[in-house]
Amino acid sequence: MKFLQKLGKALMLPVAVLPLCGLLMGIGYMLCPATMQGGDITGAKMLFGLFLVKAGAALIDHIALLFVIGVGVGMADDHDGTGGLAALVSWLIMTTLLGTGFVTTIMPSIAENAVKTMAFDKIVNPFIGIIAGIIGSMCYNKFKNTKLPDWLAFFSGKRSVAIIAGFVSILVSVVLLFVWPILFSGLVALGQGIAKMGIVGAGIYAFLNRLLIPTGLHHALNNVFWFDTIGLGDLTNFWAGKTSADVSWDLGIYMSGFFPCMMFGVPGAALAMIRRAKTGKRKLAIGILSSAAICAFVCGVTEPFEFSFMFLAPGLYLVYALLYGIFTIITGLVGFRAGFSFSGGATDAVFSASLPAAQNTWMLIPLGIAAFVVFYLVFYYVIGAFDLKTPGREDDEEDYAEIDKDAKLSNSNYAVVAEKVLEALGGKDNITSADYCATRLRLEVKDQEVINEKAVKAAGAAGMIRPGKTSVQVVIGTQVQFVYDELKKLL
Repeated sequence: MKFLQKLGKALMLPVAVLPLCGLLMGIGYMLCPATMQGGDITGAKMLFGLFLVKAGAALIDHIALLFVIGVGVGMADDHDGTGGLAALVSWLIMTTLLGTGFVTTIMPSIAENAVKTMAFDKIVNPFIGIIAGIIGSMCYNKFKNTKLPDWLAFFSGKRSVAIIAGFVSILVSVVLLFVWPILFSGLVALGQGIAKMGIVGAGIYAFLNRLLIPTGLHHALNNVFWFDTIGLGDLTNFWAGKTSADVSWDLGIYMSGFFPCMMFGVPGAALAMIRRAKTGKRKLAIGILSSAAICAFVCGVTEPFEFSFMFLAPGLYLVYALLYGIFTIITGLVGFRAGFSFSGGATDAVFSASLPAAQNTWMLIPLGIAAFVVFYLVFYYVIGAFDLKTPGREDDEEDYAEIDKDAKLSNSNYAVVAEKVLEALGGKDNITSADYCATRLRLEVKDQEVINEKAVKAAGAAGMIRPGKTSVQVVIGTQVQFVYDELKKLL
C-alpha cells in the first residue's frame, strides 16, 4: 500500500498536465465537431477548434510518455531528473522490443495469430509507461552512488543508472514477450463469454473496461465489443446506420451506459472530491478536478479524472468501475441507446442521436441526473468513511494548518538552520530519507529517541511533528525548499 501511495503521488506530476488537455479538447470539439464526426473543416472558427483539439490530443495521445517521465522523476530520491532519463531509456527499449514489427520478425508465428498481433499493437500504453517509470526510478535509488573500478570511473554514480535501467528493461521485455499476449488473449476470451450474457454481460464489460484502464488491457475487451473481432462490432455497426434488426444483439448496448457516467457521473464524483478536500487544499483540488470534469462531459475523455486518484485510492477506483457496470445495466433496461465514434461525451451524444439505432435519447437527462447524484453521494461517503487520499487529502497534506499558518524561520541563514536541525535529529547517520512539502521537511529516521525536539526549535524551526514510528516532519514555513537544499548537501 505504501508503494501505491508513493506511486500515486508521483503520478500527480503528469496528472497536473492533463487538465490543459481537457480544456483544449473540450473547447476545440465545441468549435469544430467535424474533428470527431468527420466532414469539411472550413472557416476561422472551425480551424481554430481543430488547432485546439490537436494541441490537446498531443498530450492525451502521449499520456503514457507523460507517466514515464512523471513516475521516473517523482519516485526517484530527491526527485532527480536522472530517474526520468533512465525511465525514458526503459520506455524506448521496451516499446521497441515489444513492437509488432520487431516481435513478428523474431517470432513469425505471432503474425499468424490476430489476437496476439493485436496485443503487441497496443503495447504503447500507460501500464508500460508506469513500469518504465518504476524501473528508471528504482534503478536511480539503488545505483545512484555506485562506484566502479578506475577504468570505468566515468560511468560511476548517476551515469550508471540509465545503463542499468536499459539492461533491466531488456529482461522485463523478455518476460512481457510471453506474458503480455497471454493476458491479452485471456481478456479476449473473457469478452467472448461475456457477450453471451446480454444486458448483465454489458454491465460486466463496462466494469472491466474502467478497471483495466491503467493497464491498457481494456483495449482487448474494446476490440471484442466495439469492433468486429468475434462478429459483434457494436460501434462500427451503430455508425454504419444499422439497427438491432440487422444484427444478432441489442445494438448500442455496449456503448450507451458510458454516456450518463462520463457526462454526469464524473462531474458528480469530482464535486464530491472537491468538497472532501481539506480546506487549505481545496483550490488545488478544484484546479485539477473541475477541468477534468469538463473534459469528461464535453468529449468523454476521463483519464485526467481517473489518473488523479486511481493509485492514491485504488479501493475507490474499484467502486468507480462498479458504478459504470451498474449504470450500464440500468441504461440497457430502460431502453436508452446512443453510440460514440470517439467516447461517451456530449459531442457524440448529440451526433449519434440522429442515427437509426439511437433510441429514447431524451432519457440521457434523467439518467444523467441520477448518475450525478449517485456518483456524488457514493464518492462523498466512501472518501469520508475510509479517509481516502484523493486530491487535496494526501498524507503529506495532513491538516496542520494551525501549526503551518504562522510558520516562519527565526533564522534566515538556511545553511546554519539545516546544520542545526540535522544535529538535533541525531545527525546524518540517523536519517534514512529526506523530502519536503509546502511548509515542512519530511524525514524518515532510524531512531526517534535520539531526537532533541527543543534543539530543533532552537535551530529556528517553528515546530516538529511525529506522524509515525520512523517519520518526522520539521515545520519550516514557505522557505522550506531553501533549507531542504542545504540539508541535502549535508546528507
